[in-house]
Amino acid sequence: MAERKAHAQKVMVLGVDGLDPRFSRRMINEGKMPNLAKIVERGACREDLVLLGGHPTITPPMWTTLATGCYANVHGITGFYRQHPEDLSAVTYALDSRLCKAEQVWNCTAEAGKKTLVFHWPGSSWPPSSDSENLFVIDGTSPGSLGMATSQRDGGSLFAASVKVKEPKYISNADPNVVAVCVMEELPESSKDAEWSFEDCGFNDKMSVCFDFGGNSSGRPQTDVVQSYIKPASGWAFDVPADANETSILLSRGLIRRPALILKGEDGKYDTVVIYKNKKESAPIVELKLGVVTGNIIDDGYDKNDEKFTVVRTMKLLDVADDGSWIKIWISAAMDINVYDTWHPQRMYDYVKEVAGPTPPTANIYELTEEMHGCMMAGWEITIDWQIKAMHEIIKREGIEVVFSHMHNVDLLNHTSISLLAEGTVKMYQQYGMTELEQPAILKWQEDLYTMTDNYLGAFLHYLDEGWTIIVTSDHAQVSPEHGFYTPLGCIIGYTIQLFKEWGYLAMLKDADGNEIREVDWSKTKAITNRSNDVWINLKGRNTHVQSDGTVVEGIVDPADKYELEEEIMTKMYEHKHPVTGKRVVQLAVRNKDAVHFGLGGPECGDIVYFLAEGYNGDHGDSLSTAYGVEDTSVSPIFVGAGPGFKEGFYTDRIIRQIDFAPTISALLGIRMPAQCEGAPAYQILDWEF
Repeated sequence: MAERKAHAQKVMVLGVDGLDPRFSRRMINEGKMPNLAKIVERGACREDLVLLGGHPTITPPMWTTLATGCYANVHGITGFYRQHPEDLSAVTYALDSRLCKAEQVWNCTAEAGKKTLVFHWPGSSWPPSSDSENLFVIDGTSPGSLGMATSQRDGGSLFAASVKVKEPKYISNADPNVVAVCVMEELPESSKDAEWSFEDCGFNDKMSVCFDFGGNSSGRPQTDVVQSYIKPASGWAFDVPADANETSILLSRGLIRRPALILKGEDGKYDTVVIYKNKKESAPIVELKLGVVTGNIIDDGYDKNDEKFTVVRTMKLLDVADDGSWIKIWISAAMDINVYDTWHPQRMYDYVKEVAGPTPPTANIYELTEEMHGCMMAGWEITIDWQIKAMHEIIKREGIEVVFSHMHNVDLLNHTSISLLAEGTVKMYQQYGMTELEQPAILKWQEDLYTMTDNYLGAFLHYLDEGWTIIVTSDHAQVSPEHGFYTPLGCIIGYTIQLFKEWGYLAMLKDADGNEIREVDWSKTKAITNRSNDVWINLKGRNTHVQSDGTVVEGIVDPADKYELEEEIMTKMYEHKHPVTGKRVVQLAVRNKDAVHFGLGGPECGDIVYFLAEGYNGDHGDSLSTAYGVEDTSVSPIFVGAGPGFKEGFYTDRIIRQIDFAPTISALLGIRMPAQCEGAPAYQILDWEF
């Protein structure tokens, strides 16, 4: 029996969702990621920093693969949602450790006596799957920011006020009557006597717009918008400056109204907004200065069920007229400050709140303007600062020896803009009036994002000097596809029906007038794409569906015909050409049994598993993990290890796979590997003879 010996005593995993080895290498070479460069110089990895990723290249499956050392067909997490085994219209949220069929490596470390912290790992980490007193787990129920799925009570909004508005109004982006909402410094003559919102608005620098720039031509707002009045301050129970103006800020769909003063600065121009609970209490909730992002704003908030909570928000005074006649404020989502349910043990949240404050919100706004991008970046800066403080405090107080951590800033921010690194996509967006930005501006955003991430990594560099081993990794990266995302065959969550309707495999229900409605007619549907990589055959004896009217519909394809139907569908997929380039958009389509070559297949995957071709895929989720995009973007995850147990300043030619991550951790610590582990320690980069 091989001797188990610890070659590292303390291990810290710094996982960054979406972190791209190819773009990171570019940034290192240009001297723009000095902290990651130090980890590379002091450690071991491939020269290209690549970790060969598994499939599908989606957050929950790949973080689970990292944690278990096995592919998705073994651990069973094959998407954001788990397909119902019978009803093809039903799915189950996959960020749940109880759905995972494989053991996680942190159970091995904790049960080996190592105090282990699992910090917001969005892949089979919550609820904790070990009773060991050495296991400390925080959240993991969603990607994005910590607590996004459990703590967020209210969405964000854009607030604008003007002397031309008479009454405050909260305009929800869910309102079917809202097409486009904007706020301008100057209103057209035709609308001065009307409500201060209108459909045909155009663009200018003094506007708050929040349209869906993700290819939705409906022009719907992406976030709620509030419009309110400005008038001379009056009726306050305490002294206010004689030249102060006031407004009413609406929060939580208008259920909360907060009076605010608009004040002059030392130069005589209005540059400050002070928000109060009411006009009687002189202690403000927050003071906002022009251009400054302010976090940790504690106030009331209501959730969608109108239940009241104490919440934390972030705000930024975006713009204000010198004469105080109009203002514009970004207001973040609201996070409940008292959610303990996803902290194990719960005592950690009490002292983290003391040191770092309550869990902060972040922003994900699909509006391609410098202004809104700045809000998103600022929100993530606050989140990163909070997480650094929280992790340091927990490590110190609990005597943590092993850390598995996750940060989601790269993935979430890139979902809003990375596609515009491709010139063709930029031109398309400009053609439809979706943005005035040029490609160089988006490239600068990408560089700023990686600089932010490098600063985050730098906050933990001192642990290397204190004898810790540090690993930097990711679940996948994100590309900017050269030809743009091909929507007829790709959707991370839900169906894509266009081509399968054209090919005669799918039908939609119709209303009394013969118009199609948004529901599949399962009695006439042979096959359907669901999620990014799966085609399901509507099979007799396996699939049963319940239509919205309660009708139960059985599968219609005879099992004897399944093989030939699969062949027919795969042939059509391979033959299908892009309407502009004339080239195929499907790189690979295989039967379920053959998908084992890609770590897929089995009951959790479709009857056909397919991948879109490079250049036609989304930013991630639907392509092979080796896909490239423009401007040195790729889908591959990253891997760098430094500190005790790793060779120093060493590059390997070995292809390190995602399934090798967990067994490498086990080898470093001299503990057993997870029970279902398929990978092997990356022994070429270890500093002892394995």
